[in-house]
Amino acid sequence: MTQSTQIKVPATYMRGGTSKGVFFRLEDLPESCQVPGEARDRLFMRVIGSPDPYAAHIDGMGGATSSTSKCVILSKSSQPDHDVDYLYGQVSIDSPFVDWSGNCGNLSTAAGAFAIHAGLVDPARIPENGICTVRVWQANIQKTIIAQVSVTNGQVQELGDFELDGVTFPAAEIVLEFLDPSDDGEEGGSMFPTGNLVDDLEVPGVGTFKATMITAGIPTVFVNAEDIGYQGTELREDINGNPEALARFEAMRVAGALRMGLIKTPEEALKRQHTPKIAFVSRPKDYLASSGKQIKADDIDLLVRALSMGKLHHAMMGTCAVAIGTAAAVPGTLVNLAAGGGEREAVRFGHPSGTLRVGAEARQVDGEWTVTKAIMSRSARIIMEGWVRVPADTI
Repeated sequence: MTQSTQIKVPATYMRGGTSKGVFFRLEDLPESCQVPGEARDRLFMRVIGSPDPYAAHIDGMGGATSSTSKCVILSKSSQPDHDVDYLYGQVSIDSPFVDWSGNCGNLSTAAGAFAIHAGLVDPARIPENGICTVRVWQANIQKTIIAQVSVTNGQVQELGDFELDGVTFPAAEIVLEFLDPSDDGEEGGSMFPTGNLVDDLEVPGVGTFKATMITAGIPTVFVNAEDIGYQGTELREDINGNPEALARFEAMRVAGALRMGLIKTPEEALKRQHTPKIAFVSRPKDYLASSGKQIKADDIDLLVRALSMGKLHHAMMGTCAVAIGTAAAVPGTLVNLAAGGGEREAVRFGHPSGTLRVGAEARQVDGEWTVTKAIMSRSARIIMEGWVRVPADTI
């Protein structure tokens, strides 16, 4: 019988937006895990409880959904004019890997708050009462996020009356600004990787669909709900219990990843489940949100449903909300047309849990679209802090 001791690692369990994750300070990780590699991946998988063939995460901190299978590392920033470096790992539920290819917009909210909690922000920059501007360097995608965090008596103000659909209880509002969230500033990169606002996306064995493929916040493939047989009012149970529907969405996602140049072969998509996202849009309609709340068509600009890690998301990923706001600001995209067309600086869209407003500043320069920033409000709260324990032979 093999015997092994457990090691304990300082950790904080936090909600950020409509996601939850296990947060670590880089300096608190075991030495072998302070650098990228297999040891770090094994640690995070064991912390979450993956891979789990039962898809339950009974033996870990995960919640067996894409919204709760997440780990975050924060450290003092290596970048000038930034406070913290924020690195995000999306842990696969049923496969042995951690996807480092993108950001989590929801946990970006918690990253700003955790940076203050964890002593990673210069105390001279933290007001006794007021708003602390936390300058976050998103290390996965090499982008800047500004988090406006409320502070009371020198501490993060977590409780408040800001309500966020998809989160049960109100909390203090945190405003996030995603600066230059597209890839248009990268060498060879483009906000619209195919060079078109709308493409005909050929999906082998499924069909050909109109698609807007954008890289802003996170690479995302948008299609029209009606083109794939949906209304845009669907909730999780309408799709996630249908293996054939999920397989079709995955085929569309893989086809989009190939067209966007994110992968070279379909097989690579198995190790890139986090990006791109696949989402479908529709003109506004009345519907009943998962909470039982009635959403009126007159109160929203469009409907959006998005999948994350192979399942329909219960609300909306923060990074995908950035993609929605950015695409809506560009006349002629499927997202913009679903919202009624024309020039827009903000949209309120309906998702399975309710509604969300996101703003974006987009402009055309030399025939190319670029976005300077996207803005939305979320909230964050520490749920538990202390140590997480894993068997020593994990790493």
